[in-house]
Amino acid sequence: MNADVLVIGGGLHGLSAALQSARRGASVTLVERHFLGRHASGATAAGVRTLGRHPAELPLSLEAAGDWHRMSELVGDDCGFVACGQLQVAEDEAALSAVKARVERLQAKGFTHERMVEPDELRTLVPDLSAHCLGGAWAIADGSADPHRTIRAFRDAALAAGVRMTEQCKVTALTRRSDFWRAETSQGSIEAKVVVNAGGAWAAEVAALAGDPLHHAIRTSMMVVTERTVARIGPVVSSLGRKLSFKQTAQGTLLIGGGSQGKLAADRQSATVDVVALASSVKAAVRLFPTVGGLRIVRTWAGMEAMTEDHLPVIGFSRRVEGLVHAFGFSGHGFQLVPSVGRVLADLVCEGRTKHDLAAFDTNRVAAERAAA
Repeated sequence: MNADVLVIGGGLHGLSAALQSARRGASVTLVERHFLGRHASGATAAGVRTLGRHPAELPLSLEAAGDWHRMSELVGDDCGFVACGQLQVAEDEAALSAVKARVERLQAKGFTHERMVEPDELRTLVPDLSAHCLGGAWAIADGSADPHRTIRAFRDAALAAGVRMTEQCKVTALTRRSDFWRAETSQGSIEAKVVVNAGGAWAAEVAALAGDPLHHAIRTSMMVVTERTVARIGPVVSSLGRKLSFKQTAQGTLLIGGGSQGKLAADRQSATVDVVALASSVKAAVRLFPTVGGLRIVRTWAGMEAMTEDHLPVIGFSRRVEGLVHAFGFSGHGFQLVPSVGRVLADLVCEGRTKHDLAAFDTNRVAAERAAA
């Protein structure tokens, strides 16, 4: 099988890269070692958030924000996106000072997507919020989406654009030959001019096969879904300094996450829920919303994804190997970036360059020798 582009990894970033490259005329093959969206993309809370972003991510995030508001134009479906707003609350004076300082820095640079809210407005936005909260930051155009609907939409759009996809297909070897790659997989050989490493939790394995050893940790973020309750929470709510992301679904259930980590298996191929660690997120949710304290938990799970030391993704060409592009390490906050990162990856594989400054996402940050040092 021959292609212009081989995308390794069938999460949302791989699907977005494949879709947008194919629409520019490239022949694209995508392989996934398990099932499309099986890990981070299918386990996410699906927050669509510009709020609280690292400054280096803001250009990509703000571009993606526009995409989410017209997602049907990209993939023929709105992906369940609701612009319900995102609210980051401050529960003490130190947190309030930190939130204010961030918003002031952003506004001084001309960014207006975040603004401060006072206690009275907090209660207007979220009537059941605890009285101890002192204020917060509000991003009215942010929101959340349906992760599984998003995966289906990007998959279907990519297939319609001509992308060839193979699931349960593990890459076992990558060899560079003059101006193309030869990939050996569990389902045969593939030749391609460019390889995109969107391997998520297994991105370091793909990089090593390609002769570009990189290092990342594996993040195993956990989630909780409760039974249905009376609808009282409109926006997605987080708390500065606490491991909490909290939202109410259209079905009335509560989705609680925010970064508590599960247990990674010794073989690094799966993760399980750590009930003790998960309790911290649930405790933080009850502290913010005392009325939810008696709800029953219906389901819990843990996802897997690559995490870098500085929590910024790796996006761009390999520094060692020609024809290799990396896109991994989104460290728990990559869902919102899917449309813009896919566009950047299509820029790189189809045109060899992009208008975005990718210096903060350079592969040298995670080179294996640097990690060892």
